[in-house]
Amino acid sequence: MALYMIGDVQGCDSALQRLLNKISFSPSRDTRDTLYLLGDLVNRGPASASVLRRLMGYGAAAQCLLGNHDLHLLAASIGARKPSRKDTLTEVLQAPDREAMLGWLRCQRMAILLDHQKSRVLMVHAGVLPAWTATETIALAGEVECLLRGPDLSDFLHQMYGNQPHAWNASLRGTERLRLIVNALTRLRFCTAQGVMEFDTTDGANAAPKGYMPWYDVPGRKTADVTVAFGHWSTLGWLNRPDVLALDSGCVWGGCLSALKLGADASQHELIQVNCEQAQKPGV
Repeated sequence: MALYMIGDVQGCDSALQRLLNKISFSPSRDTRDTLYLLGDLVNRGPASASVLRRLMGYGAAAQCLLGNHDLHLLAASIGARKPSRKDTLTEVLQAPDREAMLGWLRCQRMAILLDHQKSRVLMVHAGVLPAWTATETIALAGEVECLLRGPDLSDFLHQMYGNQPHAWNASLRGTERLRLIVNALTRLRFCTAQGVMEFDTTDGANAAPKGYMPWYDVPGRKTADVTVAFGHWSTLGWLNRPDVLALDSGCVWGGCLSALKLGADASQHELIQVNCEQAQKPGV
């Protein structure tokens, strides 16, 4: 059985098909391959509905995280957020099988912790706050997953957007607690040594505002004992360290779509990429 982690697809179904062809992915083999998609399945690319239908059809062979664009689709579907001019969600929102796709999205994960041979891999879309252990991250992600599948999702989606609170406090409750968890898992790039998050800067790691650093470089980060794999940060690109793996290689911007085949340890991982057609131009 082969395990693959895949970066942000963002509605680029043709690139996803080429990547799956390149790795000879087959969900129907007796020894099944498994895909782990790191979020932002939809939006900005031309074929979000095709991506969702494809992944739904793979069943348990496709384990998917939700990214900020996937949550944006859920918010737009109930009128909690207006689509922007760069959004390409109309195909999903007007599809006859819209409710099936949205219902499937609501059942996806916010974080996955995988024990794989000699290592543990924590998968998130964007980042992990330095005060959270891997186990705590999974528990906090589970709070959001319960909300996604429950009757109160609509109320939360109307209150999900915002940058406050910007630092973790275990005493947080209700909407503020859930908003902070969502922001950390789906939007985080930079934070201070104390875990105060910053959301305005979208450039690469060297563009950190004064007093901030990439979340994975915070000294004493409590997830340093596992490998954290994430997407979200296309200007960071492919990052391969024993403690972090970044897999958003800018598919929708004309970069690559990346998959990492997990080996027995970090020295045996294999990066597989396909070039992508540019669906969006970077910049405002």
